[in-house]
This record gives sequence, structure tokens and C-alpha cells, in this order.
Amino acid sequence: MIITDSRPDMKALVLNALGHGFDFEDVEIAAPIGREVLVNVQASGLCHTDLLFATHDIVPTPAVLGHEVAGIIAAVGPDVAQFRVGDHVVGSLAQSCGACARCLSGRPFQCMHPESTLRRPTDAPLLSRNGVALFQGFGLGGFAERALIHENQLAVVPKEMPFAQAALLGCGVVTGAGSVLNTANVSADDSVVIFGAGGVGLNAVSGARIAGASRIIVIDIQAKRLDEAKRFGATDVIDSATTKPVEAVRDLLPGGADHVFDFVGLKAVAEQGLAMLGVGGGLYLVGVAKPEVEIGMNIFNAIGGQKRVQGVNFGSTNAKHDIPMYAQLYLQGRMNLDDLVSRKISLRDVNDGYAALKDGSLTRVVVTSF
Repeated sequence: MIITDSRPDMKALVLNALGHGFDFEDVEIAAPIGREVLVNVQASGLCHTDLLFATHDIVPTPAVLGHEVAGIIAAVGPDVAQFRVGDHVVGSLAQSCGACARCLSGRPFQCMHPESTLRRPTDAPLLSRNGVALFQGFGLGGFAERALIHENQLAVVPKEMPFAQAALLGCGVVTGAGSVLNTANVSADDSVVIFGAGGVGLNAVSGARIAGASRIIVIDIQAKRLDEAKRFGATDVIDSATTKPVEAVRDLLPGGADHVFDFVGLKAVAEQGLAMLGVGGGLYLVGVAKPEVEIGMNIFNAIGGQKRVQGVNFGSTNAKHDIPMYAQLYLQGRMNLDDLVSRKISLRDVNDGYAALKDGSLTRVVVTSF
């Protein structure tokens, strides 16, 4: 094991209680064992999922969240085979064993034994504060100066890749683009409708453009976001604050849409998406507004229209393949990541960063100062 920095203490954001934001505190991080990798975090994106976890009873507290992580490897455990100190890496929120049937078939996002990436109960905790263990969100814990991550959750990116853009590859990019390219398998000449032109939805636009979709229709309630969608490659935009979206889509696509992606996660939006589908079309549920949201569906219409509804987790992403691929597309000028980074902040300002995201004027906020 190679250690370049052995300080046990670091600054991190701790979620101590639901709905009370993140507290900037000193925490202890363990030395890597087994297949663990110690990463000096250089960038950490603010994703809505972490805010969802911080306000709903989903994960235990106290916890260190943050799952869009990019950084430089500072140390490796004795059994690490894939990485070296100095590598630039991006974290993957899919915890995968790498050995089950689903992992071996290229579906690590459906891993049957994600617990294999965790320490045993008899081991010291990854993170602690005054001797009390802290939960590490998604096995990443990127709202911190350093993160201790299993090597199956990391992918190498080129060193010329800027860290702020690289961090977004860990969730927002692969979830948006992957929903289109991997889950829906959008083909050339297909029609695509995207609800929500936030950070993830804009990556779906990029994915649809890469796939060669004939129409890329983006629906949002904010004019600025719709302007962004056009810049990313949308062929048509619909302001659902002033227009009935189902009728507007049917005017553009009389036969209905081949694919509809819901990045909003509201009942009304999902049901509008169902109403837009053409024969054989698919609705893909990606965004979550609240964990308890449900939708209604008429079985007779679903059968007659051969419609399908699919939940999408992590853009059906094989991170070790897809993250380097998107990094190369960015470096080749074929994928727009620069316009996703609306603001760079320091770690202690994450609560303000999430507040700034609420009005929808910012696409993505990234921590770059720790």
C-alpha cells in the first residue's frame, strides 16, 4: 500500500438530521484496505438525489453524501489491481461486485451483491467522527476533502479532462445520456421527448443528438432552460407553463413519440408522457420529485398501444466503459459539458449552492474548493 498523505482528519459535510442541511465538520477517514482507493477529491457536483436523501428518510444519519466525484488517487489498498497513485478518476454510484452474472454480462447497475464493495462489520468504519461511524452515501461520500472508494466504483479519465466537468460524468451525464443510449437504445430517425431541461435532461438531449434522433423535443416551464436545450441540440421546445404539452407534441408528432423521458418525477408529467406515446412507444422514468409519487395507467390502452413503462437507474450505465467514452466525446468536442457547469463553489457553501439551484436558473453547481 502506498500512502501519500496520512492525515486522519479532513473537512467534510455531515448530514446530522433530515431537513437541516449539511454541517461543515472535521471527520476521520480510514486508510485503504483490500480493494479500496483513497481519492483526493478535486470536484463534487450538487445533484438533486443528495438533496432528496437529505430531506427524506432514505439513508441513515449521520452521513456524508455527495456522489458526483472526481479526483486524484492518493493511495491504494494492497489488493487494488486497476489503479495507480496519480490516476485521475471519476466515481460511479453503482456499487457492483464485478463477479455476479449481471456484472459479467455488462449490467453492473443491476449487481446482485453490491454489499461486496462495503467493509465487513468487524472492520473499522470508512468515515467516523469522534469514534462514531458515519454512513457514506452510495459508497462515495464526495462532499469531503477525500473519499475512500472501492475500485469497482471508479473509472479512469484522461488527465487533460477538467475536474468540474469530469465530476458530472459520475451521475448527471451518464444518467441523462445513458437513459437514451443504453436503456431506450434510441436509433437514428427515432423521435424523442424530454421532460425537464435541467442538468440531467440536457445530457439526454446530447445523447439523443449522438444517437441521430430525428426530433428532439424538450418540455420545461422555464424559458432559460428551453434556450439551453436548443444550444444542446433540441429541435423543438415547448413551454408547458403556457402550452398544453400533450397537444403540442401531437401537433409536432401526429403519430406520437417513440420515446418519452421524464426527468421531473411528478405524477402529472409521467401521465402526460404516457399520453404522448405512439404505438410501441416507451416512457422512461428517471427523475424523482418525492419518493411516494405514483402514476395511473389504463391497461387496455397500454395493450392496444403496445406501450411500455420502464424505470431507469443510473442510465443503465457500465461505468468503466461509459465514463471514459463520454470523456473522450467531450475532449473531441462532440459532447457539451462546459455549459453544464453554471457555478463553482467551496465545500462549506453547499447549502447555499442547493438553494441557488431551486429557481432553475442554474444548470449545475460544482464544488471545486475544499
